[in-house]
Amino acid sequence: MSVSGRGPLPGGRDAAYDVVVVGAGVVGCAIARALARHRLRVALVEAADDVGEGSSKANTAILHTGFDAVPGTLEAELVRAGHRLLTAYAAETGLPVEPVGALLVAWDEEQRAALPGLAAKAARNGHHTTRLIDAAELRRREPHLGPGALGALAVPGESIVCPWSTTLAYATQAVLSGVDLLLGCRVTAVAPATGTPAATGSGPDARSGAPHRLSTTRGPLTARYLVNACGLHADRFDALLGVRDFTVTPRRGQLLVYDTFARPLVRHILLPVPGPLGKGVLVAPTVYGNVLLGPTAEDLDDRTATGTTADGLAGLRAQGARIVPALVEEEVTAAYAGLRAATGREDYRCAARPELRYVTVGGIRSTGLSASLALAEHVLGLLASCGLRTGPERPLAPVRMPNLGEAFPRPYRDPAAVARDPAHGTVVCHCAHVTLGEVRDALRSAVPPAGLDGLRRRTRAGSGRCQGSHCRPALRALLEAYGKGAGAR
Repeated sequence: MSVSGRGPLPGGRDAAYDVVVVGAGVVGCAIARALARHRLRVALVEAADDVGEGSSKANTAILHTGFDAVPGTLEAELVRAGHRLLTAYAAETGLPVEPVGALLVAWDEEQRAALPGLAAKAARNGHHTTRLIDAAELRRREPHLGPGALGALAVPGESIVCPWSTTLAYATQAVLSGVDLLLGCRVTAVAPATGTPAATGSGPDARSGAPHRLSTTRGPLTARYLVNACGLHADRFDALLGVRDFTVTPRRGQLLVYDTFARPLVRHILLPVPGPLGKGVLVAPTVYGNVLLGPTAEDLDDRTATGTTADGLAGLRAQGARIVPALVEEEVTAAYAGLRAATGREDYRCAARPELRYVTVGGIRSTGLSASLALAEHVLGLLASCGLRTGPERPLAPVRMPNLGEAFPRPYRDPAAVARDPAHGTVVCHCAHVTLGEVRDALRSAVPPAGLDGLRRRTRAGSGRCQGSHCRPALRALLEAYGKGAGAR
């Protein structure tokens, strides 16, 4: 196993792989983890200096049931399966998940008339526990809801989850199980594979045709099989192999994060009746104890436009004031924007190309987190259809992730944890109650952070009320002290 960032890649045979997965977002990391169950040489290649640096780090952090997906689509199938798989995986690895449930709120007669149809749609997706509730019951469930709500569709099973820890858990388990994680490694060109792979064998020499040859910013790689999990850039990566099936349009979603004092105002995920651009603006609690408002939906040309705008945030505030009026009085601790990959079709764009020994995993929109584990299993099937023989399965290295959720024990309030390791009793980020022990453990982990942003996603340090203005110098010093021994990053 290895985590390698910056500098040249290992030479010779070490740069030859059975499978290369390009893109280390939540889906790419899940695919690499699934491949690690087999005795294959696998590389997970990422242009950024950390995993989860794209759409995976800026979303609404909801584990969806798939109740409102388009019935019969691949997305509907995989989100439903992914919800089950990720719920079980979270229990196994310690990821914080809270099944708070959702309320799809109708604010006018047209929306209320749409609720029975949405319940029927949920049933077609295999979700039979939704229930229509009237305005009185809605008010009992959400006493801080704004005036004028006429009723809702209650959706049990919708949950909130930590998206940062989920992506990191997949990557960590993949690396500990033998996958090479190559960071800061942008693919600039691909000479596609030729010929048909051998029917048996799993090593780089077990083939009857030439492998893919990848030129990267850190040197050349070869791969018998190639997986495109490039998210916003999936269509551009396809083009490197002469494939032009769809075009990605970046859809920006801006969001506001309210301080933890706002958390008692919201008990469920409060969803709007969906519109033509998606699920619309929601209000939801987070596992970190905050309240989230957003996202907007703006189709753009710029795939790097992750900045917020004054108009976008003002519009969010206005909508939040209608949904939960008391939010107006609460402090906003952060504003951010994420981009999701719209492709003009309400479904994933997953395809196998046996003649190229190549799989595209594109058009993975806001449900990618929820579907990630099921997507990974689907991709294994697509690779098999391209000729990959994985051989027998083997156990994955066990992982247990540090808890970042407020509903579960945190080290600073766990006397036993502090007794075992006094560093867990030394708080370095007072807003988010992050301890020296947590920061140290993150910096010494199998997939350590490259900077303060990655450290925040692993520990929540710097994500609280002051957004790191108080603890940043101490965190920088720790990053320097412990980071030197964390690998070639």
